[in-house]
Amino acid sequence: MLDEFEGTVQGHRDGHGFVQRDDGEADIYLPPNEMRAVLHKDRVKARVVRQDRRGRPEGRVVEIVERPEQPIIGRLLHEGGIWLVAPEDKRYGQDVLIPKGATGPAKVGQVVVVQLTEPPALFGQPVGRVREVLGEIDDPGMEIEIAVRKYGVPHEFSAECLAEAKALPEKVRPADKKGRVDLTDIPLVTIDGEDARDFDDAVYCEPAKVGRGKGWRLLVAIADVSAYVQTGSSIDIDAYDRATSVYFPRRVIPMLPEKLSNGLCSLNPEVERLCMVCDMLVAADGEIYAYQFYPAVMFSHARFTYTEVAAILGNTRGPEAAKRKDRVKDLLNLADVYKALLKQRGKRGAVDFETTETQIICDDAGRIEKIVPRTRNEAHRLIEEAMLAANVCSADFIAEGKHPGLFRVHEGPTPEKKEILRGYLKAMGVGLSITDDPKPGEFQAIAEATKERPDAQQIHAMLLRSMQQAIYTPFNSGHFGLAYEAYTHFTSPIRRYPDLLVHRVIKAILTKTRYQLPMLPTPGEAHAKLAKRLASRVKAPTNKPQKATIAPTKEVLAWEAAGLHCSANERRADEASRDVEAWLKCKYMREHLGEEYGGVVTAATTFGIFVTLDAMYVEGLVHITELGGEYFKFDEMRQELRGERTGIRYAIGTRVRVQVSRVDLDGRKIDFRLVREGEDLTARAMKDKGAASGVPVKASAKRGSRHKAEAATSDQRVERSTAAVAAGPQSAMQAFKSAVKKAANKMKGRKPRRG
Repeated sequence: MLDEFEGTVQGHRDGHGFVQRDDGEADIYLPPNEMRAVLHKDRVKARVVRQDRRGRPEGRVVEIVERPEQPIIGRLLHEGGIWLVAPEDKRYGQDVLIPKGATGPAKVGQVVVVQLTEPPALFGQPVGRVREVLGEIDDPGMEIEIAVRKYGVPHEFSAECLAEAKALPEKVRPADKKGRVDLTDIPLVTIDGEDARDFDDAVYCEPAKVGRGKGWRLLVAIADVSAYVQTGSSIDIDAYDRATSVYFPRRVIPMLPEKLSNGLCSLNPEVERLCMVCDMLVAADGEIYAYQFYPAVMFSHARFTYTEVAAILGNTRGPEAAKRKDRVKDLLNLADVYKALLKQRGKRGAVDFETTETQIICDDAGRIEKIVPRTRNEAHRLIEEAMLAANVCSADFIAEGKHPGLFRVHEGPTPEKKEILRGYLKAMGVGLSITDDPKPGEFQAIAEATKERPDAQQIHAMLLRSMQQAIYTPFNSGHFGLAYEAYTHFTSPIRRYPDLLVHRVIKAILTKTRYQLPMLPTPGEAHAKLAKRLASRVKAPTNKPQKATIAPTKEVLAWEAAGLHCSANERRADEASRDVEAWLKCKYMREHLGEEYGGVVTAATTFGIFVTLDAMYVEGLVHITELGGEYFKFDEMRQELRGERTGIRYAIGTRVRVQVSRVDLDGRKIDFRLVREGEDLTARAMKDKGAASGVPVKASAKRGSRHKAEAATSDQRVERSTAAVAAGPQSAMQAFKSAVKKAANKMKGRKPRRG
């Protein structure tokens, strides 16, 4: 038996669970009998007692260290004279008993929020009382009401925050312009989506002499949120608590009150606004020759949409251009500098895989009308490159100023992931591989070399999954995907707290002062226990000399805690958004039960394949029991299932036809039944049938736990990876990522701030 250790309970839908260890070692399996006395998210002390039949370390809970105050959301039921709530999140594993007088105004079948009054025991269910009634399960927007409480997303501003926002001026006053550069005569414009309500950034470009050659002067003006949100103020505390705006279909939970996000800090057309400017000289080859930052006051000369700008750039004599003839020349200059920056991206070898991102279109009642792919045109890419340039200058400015701040760090693959990727590329017959110290260009080269292959989608997906998630940290290790030595977030302070902190640091460097982080709320014990543990592991960066080298002082530990908090909340927001999208897709697919669709395999596992429908962009599971009456081998190296008798292979990119067979709204699960394989699947299988290494899995095997390949996330569309960090010895950065994951789990259980 191993020594005792501490960790967090992670419940599972089928009644068992795991203890996620604080020390980063492999999770410990908890059988259903051990899960009866604990709850999902409980902090426990446990020990390993044996290995189970599958070879997993099996544990026993020795002590419950901490039971976080966490509301449980579910439906109120009345069965056999007993009131109970069935948790919406099946990871809790047990229904909650509700005493007769503790149901409040709730009615049978309604969705309620329960506060526990008695914890579970080995021979007793948890007991609670109804704290809040959310409404009927089919009420419009119910999925969002559930998600914000389920994940602990703060959704109500404090009374102090709202009062402070109300007291702010309605417009820029003469006194506000003091000490700022007047750019009101510069024709800065905003370019955003049709449905955008707040405008963070404005751009302007003109030809300029750069050194001895030609180039451009590129201005990126960003809303100066820091001018109105004072450090440690009530607005600041609420903004830090949220750390990010959360985007749902049809609804946004903003980081800042509406008066700021859609008013004072939004770069609306034809009104003066305070801004922070990154003023750059870009050479003809796309290299940033020089830059400077300064506070300014601006006047947006136009509000463009991406569609409109793309149309103008595509036809400068078309009707769209005729309506905006005064701005056409400026847009052409922006297009020219974009092309130069794009060349520099290619020269750096930055990763730039094309992936399909979708958008849910809802009607007024909140029901899905359709799911469509997001289209990216030249205008999207133009703004993206301008923002990347400003972000990179911000990181360089902070590093050169030797001031603590938050970098956006994206590290390359871990040794384990490198080995898995090398083996996969070899097994798939790809003539290229990666080195021991891979550069982003190696990944891009593989993507380019394989883009015409029929299995290109599968190969590109594996390239993305080999990368790590990006995080906020004061320790600069560069941005692998973008191939930058230093990178940060500067361009979205309305919706991201790290950007607001970056603005404050830049202002401090400009005024030769030092910005001090305030004493703000922190995620549970992250600031104390976690920061202390991480500090002992942190090593100085080993990158090039110009990168910031910061000793782990008390000040830096505070920045580390802020980065941890922002990273965890970013992850929490992503999970809440995905949860709502999954709910909506399940409701949508309930109307299509029994219908058949073509689709493509997006993941293969030991228990089946995940298929994404062509027409709807909805993913569901074809369980292994639906693949036919034969043994299937899961080849981990090739990431595919292969029939032992027929040789039929199911891998990422395989085309199939399926029928919608089952939808579980509570579990966010969609099941498909295989109708027939792709036309040439069987023929190809019989042709190249042969022995394949892997794990044999009988098609009639017991239905296993579901696994969904984690949806790729993006920061400027290149920060794409899976969340899991391999178990075993960890670097300082891996330890930090593991800590972010734990903190994100803790954030879900936090009680939201209320006004």
